[in-house]
Amino acid sequence: MHRFSFPTAIVFGPGAVAELPGECERRGLKRPLLVTDRGLRRTPVFDRVQQLAPHAVVFDAVDPNPTEQNVIDGVAAYRAAGCDSIIALGGGSPLDAGKAIRLKVTHPRPLAEYDDLIGGDALITSDLPPLIALATTSGTGSEVGRSAVITLAATNRKTVIFSPHLIAGVVLNDPELTLGLPASVTAGTGMDALTHNFEAYVAKGYHPICDGIGLAGVKLCAEHLPRLARDPRNLEARTGMMMASMMGAIAFQKGLGATHSLAHPLSSEFAMHHGTANAVLLPAVIDFNFDTVAGRMHELGEVLGGPDAASAIRRLNGLLGIAPRLRDYGIPKEALASLAAKAFEDGCHQLNPRPCTEADLRDLYMNTW
Repeated sequence: MHRFSFPTAIVFGPGAVAELPGECERRGLKRPLLVTDRGLRRTPVFDRVQQLAPHAVVFDAVDPNPTEQNVIDGVAAYRAAGCDSIIALGGGSPLDAGKAIRLKVTHPRPLAEYDDLIGGDALITSDLPPLIALATTSGTGSEVGRSAVITLAATNRKTVIFSPHLIAGVVLNDPELTLGLPASVTAGTGMDALTHNFEAYVAKGYHPICDGIGLAGVKLCAEHLPRLARDPRNLEARTGMMMASMMGAIAFQKGLGATHSLAHPLSSEFAMHHGTANAVLLPAVIDFNFDTVAGRMHELGEVLGGPDAASAIRRLNGLLGIAPRLRDYGIPKEALASLAAKAFEDGCHQLNPRPCTEADLRDLYMNTW
């Protein structure tokens, strides 16, 4: 027997952000905490959202890889201002931080106890303040996801907090909010979306619904990412990538794989952009997994334009300006063994189609270094 559940209400398309006042009124949101980051706060996108929610209290102390301290500070801001709800605006970091702040408003245990790897999802109840999510990148899909990835102080490890109760009440996804993204952010977030769909499709487990979504999501990425490399303000391509990003987050409820276990420590230890790390690592993981899921790898290679999936990813990375080696991002060779130990502690590789040892993960780092 299998149990399936799928995400929330989504308002999608150019102009969707204009629905924010109505959604706040419909849900009785009087004083939301607007969770974002400092960089986004200096942009016209933030100004537009703030005009639509002038009653919101702004909290922008979210790091590029959100930390436990960000969550603690966000809860303090929520309580000090007498907030009754949360609007999360941004890429994966503010979206994840918003979900974690929402959790901690009503759940007093330390964040570490909610770690999905130790069954912490069983401690999460539906007693949470309302949440509206708006994405400003097309990468993590966190706006439609049921997880938050937070780096804990005690371990400096990216920790997945997972529960269907974390899903936003409504998502307003407007691709116009992504038109001004720099090329490097478009590339890194786009490859994050592609990796989510790709790894979900080959992950262990029975979930034909997620398989179908993941394969279709890879196809959207293969079609629209090259178009954005040529024309960053192509709204049709921005729309396609925002849809692919959501699809990846929906698909990976089935699971992810070794690419993500390898990428997480690179972000927490060396601040490497998560999507860029996925892009660099994915070809080596494809080669590692190929014989275990050869049929699916052939399908993915065809969708990506061949001649095989790994070559297609390397070609796409080159088109997007993503350098191919970890050394290109300042990752020292002498750190690879300790990174492999942290990657092995990460739960994502447990659903990789081919079982991974710590030595396997170290070799994958070496192959990419």
